[in-house]
This record gives sequence, C-alpha cells and structure tokens, in this order.
Amino acid sequence: MDNIITFEDFTKVDFRVGTIIKVNDFPEARHPAYQLTIDFGDLGIKKSSAQITTLYAKADLLNRQIIAVVNFPKKQIAKFMSECLILGAVDGKDVTLLNPETRVVNGSIVS
Repeated sequence: MDNIITFEDFTKVDFRVGTIIKVNDFPEARHPAYQLTIDFGDLGIKKSSAQITTLYAKADLLNRQIIAVVNFPKKQIAKFMSECLILGAVDGKDVTLLNPETRVVNGSIVS
C-alpha cells in the first residue's frame, strides 16, 4: 500500500456525528447530488454536497444521523460552499451512508 499514514495523521481528522435537518436538490452540480444542512450540536450547523441520489430520496434523509469529517477547509461546488465531508461506502455510483447504530448526541466524536 502506497498511501500509508501515521497514527498522528489519523488523529488530525475530526470525525463527528450529525443529523441532517434539511435536504435540497442541487441541479448545478456536475453529478446528481443533494445539498444537505447538518446539525452537529455544539459545533453548529454545517452544509455539505453529497452524491447520494441513487440510494436515498430527500424524505429518507431528513433526521438521519450521519458521520462526517468536519475539519476540512470549505470547498466551493458550483455556487454552493461545502463545509464538511459526509462519509459513505462507495460501490460504483452508489454511496451508502455511514451512521451510528443507535442515536447519539449530535457532535459526538467518532474514534
């Protein structure tokens, strides 16, 4: 494996649990995507673009808890500013969201 990282590198990544509180279509995106608004508790509300339209309808995403990396720099996607990276398992074009098995407090640290 060529992309080995150290444990210190891994500890710099801030994984948190959040709850999706708003879902919008994102027609300006290059690939089909949603604009998500996510509540991370004490960390506040963050937005993200997610290419998850093949497996998830908008209504299925509301109030769903997800896991995201919250300490990346903001990224401009079309006219939208993405503030975090939602994590999922990728199988071709399908992305299955990662989430806690049971409901936890928004902003909980994933380690």
